[in-house]
Amino acid sequence: MTVAYPRKLRGQLSAQDILDQVVRQREIHMVTINRYRFNEQRSCKDLTDLIERLDGKPRDLIKDLSHHVADEARHALWLTDLLYELGEDIGTPPGTSYIDEFERFISHDTIATAEDGIIESLAAINVTEKRGCEYFAAHIRALQKSEQTPENIKVRETIEKILPEEVAHVRWGNRKLVEIAKKSEALHAKVDNAKRKYAAIEQAAYESGMDVLAGAEVRRVENLMKIADTLPLWQRPQYLIDQLPQTLFSSELQKTRIDLVKKAWDKDPSSFVEKFIPMFFNANLKDTANKAGTY
Repeated sequence: MTVAYPRKLRGQLSAQDILDQVVRQREIHMVTINRYRFNEQRSCKDLTDLIERLDGKPRDLIKDLSHHVADEARHALWLTDLLYELGEDIGTPPGTSYIDEFERFISHDTIATAEDGIIESLAAINVTEKRGCEYFAAHIRALQKSEQTPENIKVRETIEKILPEEVAHVRWGNRKLVEIAKKSEALHAKVDNAKRKYAAIEQAAYESGMDVLAGAEVRRVENLMKIADTLPLWQRPQYLIDQLPQTLFSSELQKTRIDLVKKAWDKDPSSFVEKFIPMFFNANLKDTANKAGTY
């Protein structure tokens, strides 16, 4: 069976590479924590929508999902309290929304039965929870290596409370998908394809929010094609027709770029010319991240 796991950003930057830089820049660090808060809060809504669509069946899954909602709400509460105590923003974080991009890439045309819907939902939940675990673990390690200020300790302790429950969510999702796959060869194939599809969707959504450098539009189309490859042949043309315009002409991407350029210019016009412009056009993400960490 396919094993879906988070991949590096454009095959170059790991979560650890990114978080090691994030914790060095307080403004970006606080935005990152607020994104965690927003994603945990939003997942409560999405899980509740799923519970309502299932309408009470199967009972054991409804019970598990209800507990999942409670966990995510608690995580959102802890992160909100943390940001509030630190005097930081608790509004919608700036930039492209990971969850919005994830949901945009989903094609509901492949869901033919209620069981198909359950498989797809479990695969989607599972792959996003894995990304969350990867980031939380990397964040903890980055903070352990950083200066042990009261703020850094408080952030680390909050994330350390969340991580074990997120790991439990991943294990639960793995177990439920295996249980379904064991029922028949046909269901095994459906689970396998759902895991491949949502791994491709998650990677595309993840990179949409992280990659704003020159050429990002082309790379987004490449990720879109990888998603299309997981769909039945007859559904691929319509999927691409529906998705290509927003993938190629994202207003949120352009807004993020403009905001980034403005901040870089306002901070230091000289460094903007010497460092930021070459960084923006640099194809090597590791080198770009190192420059960004000193900028």
